[in-house]
Amino acid sequence: MSDPINLNQFRKAKEKAAKELRAKENRAKFGRTKAEKKLEDARAEKLKKLTDGHRRQDPDKDG
Repeated sequence: MSDPINLNQFRKAKEKAAKELRAKENRAKFGRTKAEKKLEDARAEKLKKLTDGHRRQDPDKDG
């Protein structure tokens, strides 16, 4: 036979692991400096301008 399992300990360990994972994701998502956010926004804007400049048709015109 196997050893008995304390379900409360199992549940708490599972919840703790989920909290740690969520905290890790939030650190990656929100834990950036102002300079990093600005740099990312500037890169996104540059990429948008570059791709808009290579369009064949104006998206505002029909046909």
